[in-house]
Amino acid sequence: MKRYELLIDGIHCDGCINRIKNVLSTVKGIISYDISFESKKLVIEVKKDKVINEVIDKIEDLGFIVIR
Repeated sequence: MKRYELLIDGIHCDGCINRIKNVLSTVKGIISYDISFESKKLVIEVKKDKVINEVIDKIEDLGFIVIR
């Protein structure tokens, strides 16, 4: 299990948060996550390191910028 904290640039509203949550629900291997509108931070726990790359790709496909 690995824990990551990612900053997500481009979050402007609750709709942005919901779009990210929807895409996270499609990724297998996520143990838990918490995303904050105020800090624009995603704290996520994944089973394997390769899962985080899929998470980042999917969030960036939505038009956001992910900073590790």
